[in-house]
Amino acid sequence: MEFKDYYKILGVDPDADKTAIKAAYRRLARRYHPDVSSEADAEAHFKEVSEAYEVLKDAQKRAEYDELRRYGRHGKQFEPPSGWHASSAFGGGDASGGFSDFFESIFGGGGFRERTTHRGGFSARGQDIELEMPIFLEDTLSEESKPVSFEVTELDEQGRPVRRRRKLNVKIPAGVTDGERIRLKGQGGAGRHGGTSGDLYLRIRLVPHPLYDVEGHNLIITVPLAPWEAALGARIEVPTLHGRIQLRIPANSQTGQRLRIRGKGLPARGHQGDLYAVLKVVMPPDHDSRTEALWRELAEAANFDPRSEWSQR
Repeated sequence: MEFKDYYKILGVDPDADKTAIKAAYRRLARRYHPDVSSEADAEAHFKEVSEAYEVLKDAQKRAEYDELRRYGRHGKQFEPPSGWHASSAFGGGDASGGFSDFFESIFGGGGFRERTTHRGGFSARGQDIELEMPIFLEDTLSEESKPVSFEVTELDEQGRPVRRRRKLNVKIPAGVTDGERIRLKGQGGAGRHGGTSGDLYLRIRLVPHPLYDVEGHNLIITVPLAPWEAALGARIEVPTLHGRIQLRIPANSQTGQRLRIRGKGLPARGHQGDLYAVLKVVMPPDHDSRTEALWRELAEAANFDPRSEWSQR
């Protein structure tokens, strides 16, 4: 079993903060997503990137991985330190969706899950299979079906178990959320000797978008503003999943202020989520002597102290 350097996979330093890790994952996940990527081995790269992010985004898993990275034996003959055991192992129904043997050896619960239940005598229920289904935010707005392929154990003509690849077209239900599990009854492994077929469970994973964060069925977009736009107000163009819209910025807007744009979020059952524009005042990268003189003039004319409350404490 080969050691996996998750920091190298995401292209970040070992001391990278959560923001840098998330940004790297956003970029790579969209680059290698099998639905849009034309690169060789895109699906394998996508799974590897998702696995790295699964560990590094979680403080406890990351701390355990860092300890393993420092003291474990690296290379293709990887071995954890003697007596090492992770406390953040996956359990129960939280399958990790086809992660590597390395991941499973550390945190457990990886890969797709198969269950076989015997129903008395020679009758046996087919396998239940669970796997992750990565989708773009845009996919939640589409009514088109998405292809899903997976391997399942079936019986050949002589009754011997064989592994076969199965393909299905699955329509994404409106209102799905990240981590939600969809059951496709009877689409798992075939039953034996009259037993019922197992079920296929798809765990939805929303691929991070370069512009939007997700809160339930609402979307969050950070809107950069020039200082004068925040001070004087403005009308600006904002991208949404439904197309670009005009947004009015009130005068005297502040960084962190949220403007609600109704109905421009993700579809929910019976309604549409909202888009929240979070304002962020951004200074120009540089300025000349004339611009600096204008800033000084503004500072004198405004007579404003943003830290006046400090003097009262």
